[in-house]
Amino acid sequence: MNADDGNILARGRVATRLPAQDLDRARRFYAEQLGLEPVDERPGGLLYRCGDTEFALFKSAGASPGTFTQMGWVVDDLGTLVSELKQRGVIFEEVDVPGLRTKEGIADIEGNYPSKGARGERAAWFRDSEGNMLGIGEPVV
Repeated sequence: MNADDGNILARGRVATRLPAQDLDRARRFYAEQLGLEPVDERPGGLLYRCGDTEFALFKSAGASPGTFTQMGWVVDDLGTLVSELKQRGVIFEEVDVPGLRTKEGIADIEGNYPSKGARGERAAWFRDSEGNMLGIGEPVV
């Protein structure tokens, strides 16, 4: 089924929600380390917009285990972005497991979803101030 079939979910936009035990700390991290400011806020929540997508940080007593990617960006120049974020204090994960190894925080991954028209991607991961695992990817054509 595709979006033209009348499927309401397929026509909708996806908006990620990330837990934050300390919303003020999270706001500082996203501003100082990532250069992002909320476009809206309400008690217990901050809304951010990136391109035509959005995500929200919400005050939560729970925490993510940070063992999987909870949200990711697709960018045009991963190397430059990783370098800039490192200068702002972002610490990138170093991964060394069968089939996936990072070098200076960046992994080269063979294969990609065929619909993306790429042969692979370059990717990097980091945790925000609340332990949420975030990813950045660049398709390799």
